[in-house]
Amino acid sequence: MDLRSPKLHKILDTWIEEDLGDGDLTRFVLSDRSASAHWVAKEDGTFCGGDLVKLIFRKIDPKVDIQLLIEDGQKFGKNQRLLELKGSSSSLVAGERVSLNVAMHLSGIATSTALLVTELSGSKVKLADTRKTTPGMRVFEKYAFHCGGGINHRLGLDDAAMLKENHIEWSQGISESIKILKNTIPWTKKIIVEAETPSQAKEAVEAGADGVLLDEMPVQAIEKLVPELRQLSKNSKSKYVSQNIVIEVSGINPNNVSDYIFTGIDLISTSAPITKSKWIDFSMRFD
Repeated sequence: MDLRSPKLHKILDTWIEEDLGDGDLTRFVLSDRSASAHWVAKEDGTFCGGDLVKLIFRKIDPKVDIQLLIEDGQKFGKNQRLLELKGSSSSLVAGERVSLNVAMHLSGIATSTALLVTELSGSKVKLADTRKTTPGMRVFEKYAFHCGGGINHRLGLDDAAMLKENHIEWSQGISESIKILKNTIPWTKKIIVEAETPSQAKEAVEAGADGVLLDEMPVQAIEKLVPELRQLSKNSKSKYVSQNIVIEVSGINPNNVSDYIFTGIDLISTSAPITKSKWIDFSMRFD
């Protein structure tokens, strides 16, 4: 996440405008004296969003001073102080809701991700996210996933060419599609095939895919198939076939991620930390 990105700043401006409108009406009852406040966690979790909170408050009032007491990706406990703020009372009130909403949402994703990553600890299997994100929030939600210890999959359709069920059905098939892509897209872009059967996975490797995603296959089938795919990749004499094929699984129950540790795969992709996580509860308290 690039905090200098003009696109990112436009999104933050939209969030602030949505909440403030023409201005906080309660400001008329505030003396606008200098005030201080702090955030406290109301439950355990993994933190995310500190730099965004800083940007939000500074957009509202550059004079607001924020001291982060925790870094993104760090764990915190219930009742722990997370950050301290100083500034005019009207500015602190104006930035309270937007900043809390963002940090609670992103910390929920980071917390959920960290729990799944812990299940994979001690193995070489990485946890990856998907494109199932809230429209307009993708860069932030994927950042939160990263803060929880996961790795990011495609940011968008232009990141890599991924042939899914519909592509295979509506094209000339896996092999021909890969051939077309290798002659069309930049060489720096990867080609990934989502396979629903072992035969599709093998065809993808032999045709030169950089990665194969095994979708909704039983663990036993994956354990048998992975060595075969590795061998196909290793033994191929074609210059188009990757010698280091990346093997990924998806469509699994996130409660069973540890079942895949010894299958020989590289990645597990899941949308669960983003689509099913709950917000972590924070509170802003005035000193």
